[in-house]
Amino acid sequence: MRTVVVAASAEAELTAAARWYEARGAGLGMRLLGNAHEALTRIAESPEAFPLWPTQSAYRKCPVRAFPYHVFFDATEEPIVVLAFAHAKRKPGYWLRRTVR
Repeated sequence: MRTVVVAASAEAELTAAARWYEARGAGLGMRLLGNAHEALTRIAESPEAFPLWPTQSAYRKCPVRAFPYHVFFDATEEPIVVLAFAHAKRKPGYWLRRTVR
């Protein structure tokens, strides 16, 4: 299992999304956090199992189950770096300007 590090900007995105969901229904924010943690575990176990996004880049995406979010990460070096917890339908690729290492 590889080490996964979450960038501060990605952590802030996840926290904001969890707060938004929690405001709409008790327990939804915690469910999002749990599913995001599960996605991080899947990434650590098998990062190459997830598709490159965009194609021909070094970045990969992993869906967060039951929520319209993806985890975008770079697994080219150790540790794996999570760049974004991004909504699947809003501003695709906005996080590409972020530096990884």
